[in-house]
Amino acid sequence: MIQAFSKQLKSIIAKQLSFEDTAKPSEKLGALKSFLKEGTESILSHHRAGAPGLDVAKGRTMMIDALISKLAGPAIESVQNLVDDASLAISVVALGGYGREELCPLSDIDIMFLYPSNTDGKLLQKAQELLVQEVLYPLWDAGLKVGHSTRSVDEAFKEAKSDIQTKTALLEARLICGSSALFEGFQSSYHLFYRKDDPKDYIKQRLDDQRSRRAKFGGSIYMQEPDIKSGVGGLRDYHNTLWMAQVRLNLKNIDGLVPLSYLNKQELADIKEAYEFLIRVRNELHFRLKRPSDLLSLELQPKVAYRIGYKQRDILGRVEVFMRDYYRRAQTIFRVTKNIEKRLALSAKPSSKTPMESVKSFLLARRAEKVRRIDGFMIRGQEITYETPDVFKEDPVRLIRIFRLCQQNKVEIDFELNAQIRSSLDLIDDSIRESEGANLSFRTILQESGNVYPTLNEMHELGVLGAFIPEWGKLTCLVQHEYYHRYTADVHTLHTIRELDEIFSNAERMYRPYLEALRELSLPNLIYLILFLHDIGKARGIQNHAESGVEIAGPILKRFKIDEKNQASVRFIIKNHLQMARFWQRYDIDDPDTAKAFAEQVGSPELLRLLYVHTFCDARGTARGLWNQYKDTMHRTLYLRTLEVFKAEDKLEQHYKEQRAMTQQELISIDIEGVSSEEIDAHFKLLPDRYFINTSQEEIIQHIKMINQLIKEISAADSLGALKPVIDWRHDVNRSLTVVNVVTWDRAGLFHKLAGALNLAGYSILSAKAISRDDHIAIDTFYVAENGRGPSNEKLAMEAFTAAVKDALVSNEDLYPRILEKAKKEASELFSKKDENPLAESFEPQIDVYHELSLQRTILEVQAPDHLGLLYQIANQISKHGFDITFARINTERGIAIDTLYLIEVDNSEESDGEKLMNLREGLTKILNEN
Repeated sequence: MIQAFSKQLKSIIAKQLSFEDTAKPSEKLGALKSFLKEGTESILSHHRAGAPGLDVAKGRTMMIDALISKLAGPAIESVQNLVDDASLAISVVALGGYGREELCPLSDIDIMFLYPSNTDGKLLQKAQELLVQEVLYPLWDAGLKVGHSTRSVDEAFKEAKSDIQTKTALLEARLICGSSALFEGFQSSYHLFYRKDDPKDYIKQRLDDQRSRRAKFGGSIYMQEPDIKSGVGGLRDYHNTLWMAQVRLNLKNIDGLVPLSYLNKQELADIKEAYEFLIRVRNELHFRLKRPSDLLSLELQPKVAYRIGYKQRDILGRVEVFMRDYYRRAQTIFRVTKNIEKRLALSAKPSSKTPMESVKSFLLARRAEKVRRIDGFMIRGQEITYETPDVFKEDPVRLIRIFRLCQQNKVEIDFELNAQIRSSLDLIDDSIRESEGANLSFRTILQESGNVYPTLNEMHELGVLGAFIPEWGKLTCLVQHEYYHRYTADVHTLHTIRELDEIFSNAERMYRPYLEALRELSLPNLIYLILFLHDIGKARGIQNHAESGVEIAGPILKRFKIDEKNQASVRFIIKNHLQMARFWQRYDIDDPDTAKAFAEQVGSPELLRLLYVHTFCDARGTARGLWNQYKDTMHRTLYLRTLEVFKAEDKLEQHYKEQRAMTQQELISIDIEGVSSEEIDAHFKLLPDRYFINTSQEEIIQHIKMINQLIKEISAADSLGALKPVIDWRHDVNRSLTVVNVVTWDRAGLFHKLAGALNLAGYSILSAKAISRDDHIAIDTFYVAENGRGPSNEKLAMEAFTAAVKDALVSNEDLYPRILEKAKKEASELFSKKDENPLAESFEPQIDVYHELSLQRTILEVQAPDHLGLLYQIANQISKHGFDITFARINTERGIAIDTLYLIEVDNSEESDGEKLMNLREGLTKILNEN
C-alpha cells in the first residue's frame, strides 16, 4: 500500500507544484492551496482505507518536504544572488516530529535555516528577511502552522548547550533542501558534541520533564479524556525514551535496545504496535479538527472510533471497546518506557565508560550491599528482587505475598522481578484465589492504614490485582459514561483508596473530621475493603451498579473470610454508597425532617460514619476539583444532624419547642434597637417551626431588623416605592460564598425574578431558601458566588443586582431578554476557547417531580446543560404552573446543572395534584429542549 500511496503523492506533487519560479505570488499561493487540498485528500483516503498511522504521517511529511523544497530552492539562489556569493551555503532543516518524518495532519512544522559559522551578521540578516518573505510567508498564507529559527552552526551549538529543548530538537534534525555538505558537517559535529557530553544531566532533565508533564496531564493513563501526545502513556513518553537512548546509547531507533538488553523482543513488538495505534488515532483526530489538539474528548471518541474500524452500533459500547484498546496501548507504552527509563538512569553514571559497563558495575555494587533474604526474595537497599527465577513456580502465593513484603519493608520491586511477575500471571488460578494464605496477605495489605494505595496501584499496574480478583479486574480500562468522572472505573476506585490514605496520614484540617469519624468505628480499616469493592457492579453496567455490586461482592467477602456482621456493613455501604451525597445535594439539610429521613435509611451511627467517610473519598476520587468547601460543609452538616437524631431521637421534638421559646425570650431580652417586643412576638407567631429550628439567632435578628426597615419604608413611600425590597449581604469566607437576604412583600414569581437579577449581576446561585410569614412578608435567602469564584464583595456587582431587582419588582420588567443578551455576549467571548465539557452539548434534560413521603415535600429535580438564566427559566415555569419555591439546591458539575427545588402549591385550581405536576413537567421539558 505504501508504494502506491507514495506514487500517488509524487504524481500530485508533479502536477500541482509545477509553477515557474517567476510566477506571481497569487499564482503560487493558489497552487500551494490546491496542492495541500489534493494531497490531504489523498492522505485521508489512504488513512480511511486502513493505511498504517506512521505511513500516513510519512506521507504528510513527504508533502511538506515537497512544498518547502519548491519554495526554498529558488529562495536560496536569490539569497546567493543578493549577496553576490554563489558559494554561500544554506541548509533548510526539519526539526522535531517533522525531522522524524512523523507529521500528523495538524502537527507543528518546525524548520531551521542553517548557515556556516563565519557568515557575516549583516549578510545573515538580509538572507533571513528574504527567506522569510519567499518561504515562510507563502506557507503561512496557505494555512500552515510553521515555526522557524535561523542559526549559524556555532549558534546552534551554543543554544543546545543552554537549552534542553533545542538540544533535543536538533537530535532529530533532517535535511529538507539546500547544502548537504553544510548539513552533514553540522550533523557529524553535533553527534560528537552530544556524545562527548556527560549524559547524566541530560537524562536527569528528561526524567524530570517526564514527571512534570505526566503530572500536568492528569498523572494517569486512564483519563476520561486523554491527551494522545502528552498524556501518561502517550506519544511523548515514547519520544523521551528515544531521545535518552540516542544520547546515552548512540541509537537512532528503539530496535537497538534489544541487543543491549534494555528490551526483549516481545516488549519491542508490543511498544511498536502500541505507538502505531496511537499515531493512527491521532491522525483520525486531526482529520476531524480545524485547530490543532491532541485531546481525545468525549464528544469525538465515538466518531474517531467508528472511522478507525470500531463499527458497533451502540455508541457507548463502541466507545467502551475503543477506549479499552487505547488504554491498553497507552499502558504498554508507559510500562515499557518506565522500565527503560530506570535502566538508562542506572547506566548514566558519570564514572562509567560504556552503557553496559555501567549496568554491570551497578549490579556488582548492588550485590556487594548487605542482603536480607525473605521468602525467596532478596532485599538490597531500597529494592527487592528474587533469589531464583523459579521463585513463583515454587510457590505461586508469593505473587500476592511479594506486595505485602514491599509494603512492610518500604522497598520497590526491581525491573528483573517486575518482568518475572508479569510473566508469571498465569500461575494465579482458582487455587490461589481460594488460598487462605493469599487472601490473608491481601487482607493484611488493606490493614496498613495510610499506606494502601501505592501497593494496590503497583499490583494493578503489574496485572496481579485483576488476576487475583477477576471480578475487580473487569473494571480495568472501563470507561465511565458519567459526565462527572475523569477516570476509568479501576483508577477511580484506586483513587478513592488514595484519599483514604490521606485521611489516615495527612494532618491537614480538611481531613480531621473524617479521621475523627474513623476513630469512632470498631473496625476503621474496613472502609478500605468497602472502597475497593464499592463500584465493582459497574462491570455489569452503570445502571443499578450498586445493587449488582452487592451481588458480586458476596463471594469475594466469603473468600476473604470476612465475618457476617462486617459483611453486612460492606454490603450496606456498597448498596447505598451514593445516597448520602444525593441527600445533601437534593434536600434541605436545614429541615429537621431531612436528618430524620436519612437516619431512618442508614439505621445506625456505625453505618453513618462509614458512609460519611466513604462519600468523601468517593467524591474526591472522582475528581478532586469537584469537591469544595461548600460541599464539605453540607456533607458534614447532614452527618452531624443525623448523629443528633440517633443520640436523641425521642427528645428531639420537645428540644425544638424549648429551643424556639428560649430564642424568643433571649431576643426580647437583648433589646434589638428600634424593634419592639411586639414585633419580635409577631415574627415568632407568623412563621412555622421549621424556620426557627435551623436559623441561627444572628440570622433571626437580621431578618427582624430587615422586616422592621421594610415596614418603615413602606409607611413613608408611595405605592411604587412600597414594592422596593430590603437587601442584606453577608460574606462568608469560611464557606467561600456570599449570603444574600431579600425581604419584601410576597408576590407571584418573586423567586425567579430575584434569581434573574442575580444572574444579570454575574452571580452563580449555589442554593436558596424562601419562606413567607402569614402577613405575606417574604424572606428569600440566596447563597451565591461571583462567577463561581467564591464570596463576593464587588461593589459594582452588588449595585447591578440592586438595580436589576428594582427593574423586576418595582417596574415589573421581564429580565429574560437581558439575560439572553448577556448569555450571547459571554458565548461570543468564549467562542474561540475550547469547550471544557463537550458532553453537555449532547446531554438530554432530565426532569422528575414527585411527592417525597419521608419528607412530606413536593420535590422537583432537574438535570440539564447549564447556561446563564437556566434557573430563571425553571422558576418562571414553576410560578406559571401555580407553585412557589421554598427551597432550592443548585449544583453544576462539568457543565451540567443539577437542581433540586421544594415546591408548595399556591394556585387552588380544580386540577388534581397529579395533573398539575404532569403539566409542570411537560412545560419544563418543552423550554429546556428548546435551549
